[in-house]
Amino acid sequence: MSHYYDNDPNVKSERKPFDYRYRDIKLSLQTDHGVFSKGKIDFGSDLLITTFLNLNPPGPKKKILDVGCGYGPIGLTCAKVLPHSEVTMVDVNERALELAKDNRNSNQINNAEIQQSDCIDGVLDLQFDFVLTNPPIRAGKNVVHRIFEQSDQVLTHGGELWVVIQKKQGMPSAKEKMQNIFGNAEIIEKSKGYYILKSVKA
Repeated sequence: MSHYYDNDPNVKSERKPFDYRYRDIKLSLQTDHGVFSKGKIDFGSDLLITTFLNLNPPGPKKKILDVGCGYGPIGLTCAKVLPHSEVTMVDVNERALELAKDNRNSNQINNAEIQQSDCIDGVLDLQFDFVLTNPPIRAGKNVVHRIFEQSDQVLTHGGELWVVIQKKQGMPSAKEKMQNIFGNAEIIEKSKGYYILKSVKA
C-alpha cells in the first residue's frame, strides 16, 4: 500500500489541474495520485495559508520553510503573495516534489526553492524566520514531533512555527509538545475542528 508520505508512491500517475485563490492572487496547480489532497486544496492547508498571510502581509524579506510541502499550495502561495521573501519547500515524496516544481514554474514563481528532505534533515544548516507545516499525521506522532523539534533548530530568535492540525488527530498533544520545546504555544485560529497553532522561539 502506498502513502503520500512515502518516498516513491507506487500508484499510477493521473494529474489533475485546479485553480486556487488567495484574495486577488490565483495559482494554477496540478495534483496527482500518491500525493496528499488530490484534486483540490485541503481545508487545513487553506486555513493555514489564509491565517498566516492575513497576519503577515507583504513587507521586508523573510525566510520561510514549508515542511511536507506536497504539490506546493502553502509554499507557492506564500512565495507569490510575499515576493520579497525566500521560500524553501521540502518533502520526502518524489512525485510531490516533481509536481511542486512544475507548479512553481507554470506560475512563474522565482523565489521558491524545492528539495527532497526527510522532515527537516536536508536543511538543518539553514535558518528561517517562519516554519509552516500541515504535518503528515498518518506518518505517526514521532514524525510530527520530530518536525517540531527540528523547527527549533532552524528558526532564528523570534522565529515562528505555524502548524495546522485537527483536534481529533492530536491537536492537544501537538500543542503540549510545542509548549515543551518552545516554552509557548498558542491557538491563533480554529475552524471546523482544525486548529492553527503558533510557537515563537525565544
